[in-house]
Formats: sequence, structure tokens, C-alpha cells
Amino acid sequence: MCGIAGIYGFKNDELIKRFSRELSHRGPDGEGIFHHEQVTLLNRRLAIIDVSGGKQPIYNEDKSIALVFVGEIYNYKELTEELKKKGHVFTTESDTEVLVHGYEEWGTDYFDRCNGMFTVAIYDKNKEMLVLARDHFGIKPLYYAMVKDDNGKNEKNKLIFSSEIKPLINSGLIDKKPNDRTIYRYLRFRVHDDERDTFFEGVSRLMPGEVLTLSARGMHLESFTTLQEDLKALSGKKPQKSDIDKFRELFIDSVRLRLMSEVPVGTCLSGGLDSSAIVAVIQKLLQNHVKEADSLGKVQQTFSAVFPGSTNNEESYIQTLLDSLKTVKSHKIYPKPEEFFKEIYDFVKTQEEPTISTGPYAQYKVMEEVGKHVTVVIDGQGADEMMAGYIPYYFVYLRQLIKQRKYGVFIKELFSSIDILYIYIIMKIQGGLGKRHAADIIRMINPVYISKYNEEKVDVIHDNLKLRLIHDIFYNSIPSLLRYEDRNSMKYSVEGRVPFLDFRLLRYLFSMPDTAIINNGWNKRILRDAVKSMLPTRIARRRSKIGFTNPEYDWFMRMKNKIYAIYLSDSFASRPYFNQTEVLKGFNEFIEGKTDDTLVFWRVLNVELWLRIFFDETTQEIHPTKPQSEPYTANEGKKIEIHTHNKTYLRFPVKTELFKKDDDYTKLIQTYIDQFHTYAKTHNNLKQHLSKDWFIVLSEKVIAISQGRSYFIWDIKPGLFAQILSKRVTRTPHGIGLGSPWTMQLAIEEVGLPRLLLASAAAAVTKPFGIKGIFYKIAGREAAGIDGPTEYSLYPSNVSAKLLPKNPEKVSAEIHEQLNKNMPEEYKKHFKGVVIIDANDLGRNVIGNSTGLADSVIEEIFGDNPMGQSDEQTPLVVTILP
Repeated sequence: MCGIAGIYGFKNDELIKRFSRELSHRGPDGEGIFHHEQVTLLNRRLAIIDVSGGKQPIYNEDKSIALVFVGEIYNYKELTEELKKKGHVFTTESDTEVLVHGYEEWGTDYFDRCNGMFTVAIYDKNKEMLVLARDHFGIKPLYYAMVKDDNGKNEKNKLIFSSEIKPLINSGLIDKKPNDRTIYRYLRFRVHDDERDTFFEGVSRLMPGEVLTLSARGMHLESFTTLQEDLKALSGKKPQKSDIDKFRELFIDSVRLRLMSEVPVGTCLSGGLDSSAIVAVIQKLLQNHVKEADSLGKVQQTFSAVFPGSTNNEESYIQTLLDSLKTVKSHKIYPKPEEFFKEIYDFVKTQEEPTISTGPYAQYKVMEEVGKHVTVVIDGQGADEMMAGYIPYYFVYLRQLIKQRKYGVFIKELFSSIDILYIYIIMKIQGGLGKRHAADIIRMINPVYISKYNEEKVDVIHDNLKLRLIHDIFYNSIPSLLRYEDRNSMKYSVEGRVPFLDFRLLRYLFSMPDTAIINNGWNKRILRDAVKSMLPTRIARRRSKIGFTNPEYDWFMRMKNKIYAIYLSDSFASRPYFNQTEVLKGFNEFIEGKTDDTLVFWRVLNVELWLRIFFDETTQEIHPTKPQSEPYTANEGKKIEIHTHNKTYLRFPVKTELFKKDDDYTKLIQTYIDQFHTYAKTHNNLKQHLSKDWFIVLSEKVIAISQGRSYFIWDIKPGLFAQILSKRVTRTPHGIGLGSPWTMQLAIEEVGLPRLLLASAAAAVTKPFGIKGIFYKIAGREAAGIDGPTEYSLYPSNVSAKLLPKNPEKVSAEIHEQLNKNMPEEYKKHFKGVVIIDANDLGRNVIGNSTGLADSVIEEIFGDNPMGQSDEQTPLVVTILP
């Protein structure tokens, strides 16, 4: 049962129907609605355990209490027996009904007894009170918002709530605005989901272990559990002796309880210790014919994301475990960067709020596969935060040992863990030497925006291991991971369950000494010891940590042009959060290998995409890749042949590498022409044309870039006149021309400010009379030929502004001459020369020509612009005459 929503303080039947539709993916098996005066509760149902009579809403005996519920109460049978002894009468065997009677008996304190994952909405008729509660860890989400009046103020005692944010922001009852403070904390400190505030102004999350009550007396929020305080108290007491057998017993029981289901259950397997331990325990329960394992069918099914050829590919570990268990059925998916950028808008929309990295996309794809086979999946979230699974925890523990003056233990732990700490230390040294540094997010944020929130801080515990783990479990880490899990699984109508997040297991772990967590350089020590007999040694003694994540660095390098396209967009430039020039400059440093900090660039990218999806009127799709299917074939949407002046000409695009400053362009062109002729000799469709006259056409961009007349936009410092004049230039989808401060500054330096001012004045005078083109007629070809950064050009052209080549007529003649010197006679006798052209989909302009053909004829031959300088990379065209 996986989606709830509701209304308190007013009635709106159409709104609750809309809520139901928007949550249908969470519960595609039906809905249940409770109405009472000005209260409505909604449940969307996903059939997990369909015990007779367990459908929602559900009531107590006199129907004075109504309840809708999301999740599972794993100890509901024990609680049922306890309540029956107190006189409560049950009409079903469901875990839903035990919540009604438990609340009736103990009030909101009852939730602390429930071992499971849940969000609950209760209406208590006698008290005329709404009660909302969320489980101890926040495994299941719940959001709420106060309804606004016509003046934009919160109306007293009018509230809407939902398992997801979208129904609330689409209700029309609250202002749909981004939460600037939350965005700042995310961009600056890389934190999210740690506070009540969400990324949407006016939308709040119920925190883990929290209960909200709302009645005529007002709204009240408090924790129903002392779990966090208990863990802190345990960490300060004299610890119990570690009991590996008891920990193993609790862990196995936690897994067993989460197998309860009347629909198929599977397991996520990343290849790490945590997921492998779960898979191994489940396999043991299946082999022992434990009743709860019946949900698995005859064979356990695992689901994994793998990345062949990548540094974070865990397939070999996955296979090691599968080989040891033998009967497990494995499902593997292979996420790819091209697929990610195709689905990126849906991924961001599914998550509703920004994510810490692209890593959750791997889980998104795994859950897509899970949904094809099972309805429930077991996952390993929580173990890293419970038992120090990440490298930074080692440093926290080492600082703690120094603080406690346990110097002998410190030295032992330092040297025992040096093999995994040295990589981190080397990276720090490299940063200190300037070889590779962290990306500076501060410089990429708009200074005005920073000044508004400059007092914000995020406190992190650096020298107490257990207190740091508690903070990460309830605030800094687990809440966001659970949100990713919930959205990704529910997207495909799958319920995710997390056996490590069992308060019995956690309380016992924190009653033991720190050595149960880290000992002799081994983190997760007690888990390793507890399951080592069930796992291959390679996994039980594995020290590296990857999990369900992507090879993000490789993906960003591979898709850099699409990322640049977003950073270059008008919408990105208009946001109050970013310093666009510094973002572009920083990402260029990433491309050049000066930083590998993808997390910074993802946060910036994620915020932009999130704003487009939830606040802009239209979503800007990412430009698709347009590769050539074979060498020397037409680019997409173009043709090899063109018929003009009663003749047919052939244009064969030649794919090249990117040209760079100071390249010997003549030598490179010679190489590409030789390759063309070699290929043509053995392919009849080209061979038949080798005896005809021919010439080559070059994009002026490759010459300008080679001559050093292309400049990164962050190296151009626009003056006041460049800022003013550029705003008066109309941009087109095919190029911004002088419509940017960068290109206008180049124009001022190239042709002079007086000439541009004269051109601007003449254009302003003639525009009312419908006369166009006066500006460029006066400014001249040098100004007209200046290109700015364009979204769909390849790097570095997409972050550069460029002048026309110097002396293009002379250059075309020089290339012609050099090619003639080195070309075989059989091709030389038909070679007519070299053309340099400034071409786009709006027009063509020959600026260098050694062929003897009229410029106008060549411009007609290239009338449909068959070249391609985006993903096609074909700035050179071999042209065959009739």
C-alpha cells in the first residue's frame, strides 16, 4: 500500500481525484477514500499482502478513527496479540488494522512500538484531529503544505498532504516557488533532505520519527520516538561485549521479516558487502524453507547495474557471489551516458528534488528492470551509515582516538587502514601542489545570491564516530538515499525494503564498542565477521566501496557538449543562482583535467533542469546526437547531390578530428584528402567519380581556430559599450552573431567602436521603414563573420567566440598550392582548388576561393549547407563537378 494524500479544513472532491491520479503509479491496484465533513483521506493501493478485509481506509470498532497507511509493520502479529489481550476486536489480519487499534489504545506513542516503514494519516472524530506520522528512519515519505489565502498567507488549519510533492505544488492552493535557501545549501554545501524545508517554498517534509497533529487548537509537531537520544546515550555508556552471533541473528531476522509478501520479491545486488550479505542470507532462508521465503518463488532473483570497461564496474564481484550461490537468477542492466541524457528530464522529474550526483540514475534503471519481474525488492541502504562504510569515517575515528588520547590504538588503526587511505591522501597532496584541485563552487554562484545566504553553515561532526553516524542516519545521508530509493522504485510500482534499517539492529550495534564498527583497519567489522561464512572471501574481505552508481567522470567527458549546451542556454544565463561565465570556465578546467569534481557540475546542472521542469513553461530538450552512419555519407537531413544551374554536383562530407590553435591545417587537410581517395578506390559508389574534376570546401571555423582567432568567452572582458550594444542585436536559433557581450567586444576590437556606433545608429533609423541589413553593411564583413558560442557546436566552439580567418583568400591559395605539391598526379590533374566558406543554415558566404569558379556558383552548390560542425564533425567537403 504505497501512496496516501489528504485534505484537512475544507472539502474539494475534484482535488482529491487529481491527487489520486497523480499518485496512481504508487498504487496502481486501486484507491480508497474517506470523507468526513472537511476532512478527506486518500490511499492508493499496491497489493503486497492482500489479507481479506485489509483494504483502506480502515476503522476501529465504532468507526470513530479512520486510517490510511503506506508501508509495512513487520511486528504486527505480536502487536495484534498484545492488543487483543487488552480487549480490542480485529476484523482482519492486516498490519493496517493494528495501527488503528494501537493508536486507539496508546495514542501517538504507539508508533514507537512499530518496527517497519510507514507513513500514517489518521482522522480522530472524537478529537476532531488529523494525525500524520512517519517511521523512525523516514523510509516512506510524507509532505505537507498549509493552504494560502487570496493574500498569500497561510490559512489557519487548512492543510494538504501527500506521499509526493507534485500533487501539492500542482494543487493551485500554494504559491509555486523555488526555495532559494534550500537551493543555496545544496549548491554550496552539497546537503539536501536534512531539514523540514524542501526545494519548494511552502512545502515541508515530515521528519523521521515525527508526528504532526492538527485540530481547531492548531498544529503541533513532535517526535514520537526517543531512538536518536537512545543511540546517543548508548554511545556514551560503557559498551557491551560484541556478540557476533546475536548480531547475525538479528540481521537474519530483519531480512526474514522483509520477505513477507504475497507478490514476488527480488533483491538488488551491487557487488558490495551489504547487498551481497542480504542476497546470501535470503539464499540461506530459501534453502531452509523458511515460510517468509515463499515470496521468492523457487529461485531468488537479483538485479544489478554493470558498466563494462569502467573503473567502477562491479560485475566481477557480482559474478563471484552468483557463482558461489549457483541457483540465483541474475538480471543485469547496462546504463549508458547517451541513454541517461535521453531520459534525464524524466529522471529529474521522478526525483522531484535535486540529487547529490547522477548515481541514483543507475538505481532508476535497475528499478525499471525490477518492475518487469517482481513487485517487492530488498535493498542494502543504511549499512554504510550504520557501520562506517565510507572512507571519511576512518578520519573521524582517527580524530576521535587522538581526542581520547588513545595513541597506541590510533597508530594501529592508521597503519592498518593505510592501503585505503593513501588514495585519498595522494589526492589531497595533488590538490596542494596544484596538479588537480576541487572545483570551486563559490565562484560559480552569483555573488548577489551568495550575499543573501552567506551566513548559512552546515555543522559536521569530525571527531566522534558514533555521533557522526547518528547524524548521517537521520539527517545528512540516509534521508536523501531513502528518497532516491522511494522515487525510483515507485516510478515502476515497486516497493523497496531495507533490512539494515531495523531499530533492533541499530540499538544493538550502538550498545557495542566502536571496534564493532572499525577494528584493525576494517570497517563494518561486525557485519564482516557475522556473514563471512556465507560469502566468498573476496567479497567478505573487500575494502573498496562503489555501490549503485555511474562512472560519472567518464559520462561527463563523453557528454560534455550536451552539458555545455545547458550551461550556455538563455535560461541558465537568466537564473539568479549562477555565475554563467565562471561555470563555463570551471567546466573547461574539468575538460582539461585540472579537476575531476563532477559533483559540483552535476549540482549546477541538476538545479537548472529541475527549474525547467517544475517552473518554466516549457522543457528544453537536449539536442540529439547526429552521427554519420558510414564514412562520406550525407549528414542527417542533408543530401549528397544538389541540382543547380541545370547541373548536378556531389558533396561528400569528410569527418575530421577537432582543429586546435596552432595546428598545421594544410597538413591535416592533406591527410583527410588522402584517406578519402584511399577509401574511394575500393568503393564503387565513390570510385566512379575519381576521374571527374573536384575541389574542397572548408569551414572558415577550422582556419580561424588554427590561426588562434578563437577565444574562450571567459578570456574576453566585455566593456560597457559591448554590454549595451549586444542587447540591441536579435539572436537567431542558428547563431547569436553580435548578440552577446563577448562577440560584440571582439567586433569593437576588430573594426572599431566608431564604426559600430555608426552602424547601430543607421540600423535604428532605417528599421521603422522595413529596411534590414544596414548594420552589417556598414560594420563590414569582419563584423558579420564573428561567431559566438552556440549550443550545438562541439567543444571548444560551444564556449568560444571567433573572428573570421586572417587573409582567407591568401590561405585558400596557399592550401591549394601545398596540396598540389603532395598530391598524386591522377588526382592533381582534376583538382580545381580550395574554398573557404562561412556557412550556416541561414546563408552562405565564400570568403576564400582558388577554384576559378564564381563565388555565387559555390554558394548555390552549398545552398542547403551540407557541412556539419556539431556531433557530425564534418567541416571539410569534397565536391565533385558534373
